[in-house]
Amino acid sequence: MQLSGPGEYRVRAVAGQDGDVLVTGLPMRPVEDTMHQVMMVEVVVFGSAVLVAGLAGTGWLRLALRPLDRIAATATRVSALPLARGEVEIEERVPDEAADPRTETGRVGLALNRMLGHVEDALAQRHTVEDRLRAFAADAGHELRTPVATVRGHAELALRHPEIAPPVRHALERIEAESRRMGTIVDDLLLLARLDAGRPLARAEVDLTRLALDCIADARAAAPEHNWRLELPAEPVLTDGDEDRLRQVVANLLSNAHRHTPPGSTVTLCLADRQLTVGDDGPGIPETLRPQLFERFARADHSRARSTGGTGLGLAIARAIARAHGGELALAPTTGPGAVFELTLPGCAGAPGT
Repeated sequence: MQLSGPGEYRVRAVAGQDGDVLVTGLPMRPVEDTMHQVMMVEVVVFGSAVLVAGLAGTGWLRLALRPLDRIAATATRVSALPLARGEVEIEERVPDEAADPRTETGRVGLALNRMLGHVEDALAQRHTVEDRLRAFAADAGHELRTPVATVRGHAELALRHPEIAPPVRHALERIEAESRRMGTIVDDLLLLARLDAGRPLARAEVDLTRLALDCIADARAAAPEHNWRLELPAEPVLTDGDEDRLRQVVANLLSNAHRHTPPGSTVTLCLADRQLTVGDDGPGIPETLRPQLFERFARADHSRARSTGGTGLGLAIARAIARAHGGELALAPTTGPGAVFELTLPGCAGAPGT
């Protein structure tokens, strides 16, 4: 018996008539090689089929979801629009090819278009109401200024007479004080109406360093029982804006600081590049008031604010002035007692040559 080489064989033994045994066999290597080749071909073919099917399925899904992508893109663009205030027009709509009522995604696109239409109508109505309110506030302010000034003038004139009975004098003094307070409220409402209407402020170079010096001097004279600190940079800080309105913002922050802190408290006015901060070491602002702190007529203590002459409009006006300059007024987070207000103005820079 002769073998072609080592390996596996399939053999068969047959007994002969003379008692001999005839053994025949074939090697298994050719068959195994063929089976291995068949298996490799099957793996390659199956893998290719799966890959082609995956690519085809991915392409089909992308094609089928293309309307949904357009809907998502439209929603993303709408979400980036400034819808909080002012006149708003939502021109973004889902394209017609992505708003086919015969498909599920198309019906979603149609629903989104209808919703955007309703939102645009609601925003238009809101803007109309805001315009009417601003016009009403401005007109009412203009109409009230004259009678309020007249009442105050008559009260002051009556107080000049020495023969007034004490109860009448007290009543006239109250009339004068309340008319003065009402005049302040009317002026504040007029200013807010102008700022809401987007009327431009005066623009000129403002020396914030000089402004801070003047405001801290006025505050020290008005409340000498407080400790006033001023931190200024080595070089003057200049910006473009309305000096009177910026002075009003700083004066309001300093006034709030001494009005709502006990005597002996320390109030610090710090000026740095692009930022002016007013901080104190008083009791701080209640957490319940912080969310609506800059809203109009917001007060921490209604009785105290009224007795001290506050109208609840100071911080609202201050923030409106800051935003009219392209800046921001915010309450800074603090880890200890007290409160810190940050006024950030764009375009602040050191004086030439710094």
